[in-house]
Amino acid sequence: MGATGLSADTTEYRARLAEQPDSQIDAWAAELMRDVAIRRGVVRVVEEFRHAARLSEVEFERVFASGGGPPATLGRDGQGRLMVPAVALWALVPGIRSQVADGRERLIEYLVANFEELVYV
Repeated sequence: MGATGLSADTTEYRARLAEQPDSQIDAWAAELMRDVAIRRGVVRVVEEFRHAARLSEVEFERVFASGGGPPATLGRDGQGRLMVPAVALWALVPGIRSQVADGRERLIEYLVANFEELVYV
């Protein structure tokens, strides 16, 4: 499975991700966000991305907007949790790269944190 970056455990998975080009990391992160949003909801994606990428709500909003997400679409659900449109989750990928020096590492952290989701898909 070396060509796909997948492995049986998170340690090997992290090592294989480190060998991948940026374009592959970006594609996998965006695809993971889409797939998790479909199965578990956008709120879950936002919460997990913020946690893995170590972003406050304000930093998340900046990352989303700088990646091309329309700032006017940021909002909150009925319970007050941060929300963005599912179709705009992709904006987090270029946004994290443009806003933090270690954007690649934070995307890898997001992928590793969701390793069980990848195995499920």
